[in-house]
Amino acid sequence: MKKHVKKVVAILLAMVLLFTFSACSTKTNTEVQPTEVQPTEEEKVATKLEQIKAKGKIVLGTSADYPPYEFHKAVNGKDEIVGFDIEIAKTIAKDLGVELEIKDMKFDGLLAALVVDDIDFIVAGMVPKEERKKSVDFSTQYYQAEQNVLVRAEDAGKITSVESLKGLKVGAQKSTVQEDLAKEKTEAAEVKSLSKITDLVLELQNGKVDAVVLVGPVANAYAKQNPKLAVSGISLGAEEGVAIAVNKNTADLLEAINSSLDTMMKAGTIDKYIQEATLLSEQE
Repeated sequence: MKKHVKKVVAILLAMVLLFTFSACSTKTNTEVQPTEVQPTEEEKVATKLEQIKAKGKIVLGTSADYPPYEFHKAVNGKDEIVGFDIEIAKTIAKDLGVELEIKDMKFDGLLAALVVDDIDFIVAGMVPKEERKKSVDFSTQYYQAEQNVLVRAEDAGKITSVESLKGLKVGAQKSTVQEDLAKEKTEAAEVKSLSKITDLVLELQNGKVDAVVLVGPVANAYAKQNPKLAVSGISLGAEEGVAIAVNKNTADLLEAINSSLDTMMKAGTIDKYIQEATLLSEQE
């Protein structure tokens, strides 16, 4: 009988100890649970515009082979990237209160560089095509020009219509509206697409292509620089208008850029930049 009582007491004691240990363990686990820490203002993710202002600079991506939009020019013995797109970018940077850094690259690599944040915006005579809008956002359009054809001066009397381009070799810059026009409207025997316009012009001079599709101001700039080249009487219509590209989800930056563009357009500043850049592109 005593043995049975002792056995029951032992069991009850073990149950009490187990309950006590479990309760302490639960209490301990509750006490060590970390409380949620709210991020400080400095730790919150800054917007793109805030990041740019914090760095004190905005990085421009462009392709400087497109006079008078953007091109290389010796200024006071020093090679510089100039053009009316560059002046527009400088004005935007000034309005934001930051410095402008310019990255010159191939046109067909600009969008990829923007998407991965290697650059902050693109000003490069870029048309806001629907395909491009899938990966980036665009500002309001700030300039529109005719699409022309650059030929050798000796062929200017022969290449006078779209029909006269049929069966010829036509050059165009890769990933541009001009490339699309060359493929869709010329019935060329071959459309040669290269990344840089300077290379296309060289191909034209060397007889590797018979014509190059270019936006009007660019075609005129190259023709005035080289008497062996001429702008044909062919018009492939007006371009859709060019705009500035920014990354997706950067609404504050886009708003600031549109504000700058609006001010420049209302004041006639962009027209002034175009005139000055065109004259500069024609200088030896």
